[in-house]
Amino acid sequence: MRKSFATLAALCVSVFVVGTSEYLIAGLLPRVGADLRVSVGTAGQAVTAYALGVVVGGPVVAVLTARLPRKGLALGLMLLFAAGSALTAVAPTYELLLAGRVVSSFSHAAFLALALVMAVDAVPEERAGTAISVVASGFTVATLLGVPLGVLLGDSAGWRAPFAVLTALALVSAVLLAAVLPRRPAPTGRVRDEVRVVTRRPVLLAIATTAVGFAGVAAVFTYIAPLLTRVSGFSSAAVSGLLLAYGAGSFVGNLAAGRLTDRSMSATVRGVFGGLTGVLVLMPFAVARQPTAVAAVLLFGLLATATIAPLQGLILRHAGSAPTLAVAANVGAFNLGAAVGSAVGGVLVSAGALRWTGLAGAVLSLMGLLLTYAVLPRTPAAAGLADDGEPVVAVPGR
Repeated sequence: MRKSFATLAALCVSVFVVGTSEYLIAGLLPRVGADLRVSVGTAGQAVTAYALGVVVGGPVVAVLTARLPRKGLALGLMLLFAAGSALTAVAPTYELLLAGRVVSSFSHAAFLALALVMAVDAVPEERAGTAISVVASGFTVATLLGVPLGVLLGDSAGWRAPFAVLTALALVSAVLLAAVLPRRPAPTGRVRDEVRVVTRRPVLLAIATTAVGFAGVAAVFTYIAPLLTRVSGFSSAAVSGLLLAYGAGSFVGNLAAGRLTDRSMSATVRGVFGGLTGVLVLMPFAVARQPTAVAAVLLFGLLATATIAPLQGLILRHAGSAPTLAVAANVGAFNLGAAVGSAVGGVLVSAGALRWTGLAGAVLSLMGLLLTYAVLPRTPAAAGLADDGEPVVAVPGR
């Protein structure tokens, strides 16, 4: 039990470090642009480059490293992330900054996928959902604390300082992983097994569910600050407090969803998407008054990251003995969903419909809910076999 706890803790800390890097630079763009003599819009391409690296590079790295021993791979990916962060911290030009971000992004999806697989391996089968949520909580804490603290450090000590700190933390995480991760034989599966798994219809549907469903969250969250200031009339300081509460709610919701996934994956994933759809439908009306706006933001926070454990559980359910590429692709699907949702919300905002982004988010979340019925069929026969007739790995709660 202690070994399992140490493994989950080390993986959680490492995910926190990687997760902080993803959104940190977004809060430092004016300083980055001024220092490297590019516009803020151009500097913002560093965010896009990282996202593309996660979506495209993550699965490629997962395929190329599919047969490496997992402990050594985890250490290698953390060192790759540290190298990218170090290059970002010292980059004398905008081009080298982009290169550093891309190097870090290549380790992002592959490491998170590996961390989730190793977390599930470290616990009894009936606690898989809890293990996923514990490791994923590193990401929610990164959003809640890591990014704001990094931006504060960047404002006071220069934008390079937080990336230097991330480099040091990545090296510490590598040492921690080296100390606690168990040594296990390299996976015996072949690369084509990984590719075959990720092209199965249930896995593709699960990845699509992730992308579409999380797009509903992003369509609203990307523009939640202007929504609360312009429509609800909150001050900037009050919005910061509400976002902190949102982050705390996300942390709690993620852990609760992990425990519920252990009991019933299908009920959890459908309950979360159903709840999100309802909250987002009501959001445009709730934000008209401050008390109801507060309630809506808190409920939104509780449900926003509660999708992680059941959706990753869906992937692991169908991935069998070759899960790494499928989980990496699903990590990329979260990023793809964030990009699509932000774009959809941006269209509404540009059209002067900021208040109604919740309705767009609700439509996307409803689509995610409908997709779950294709991924998790109700009939016992369908639930026990993949579409190609091969048995899938049973996950507790089904």
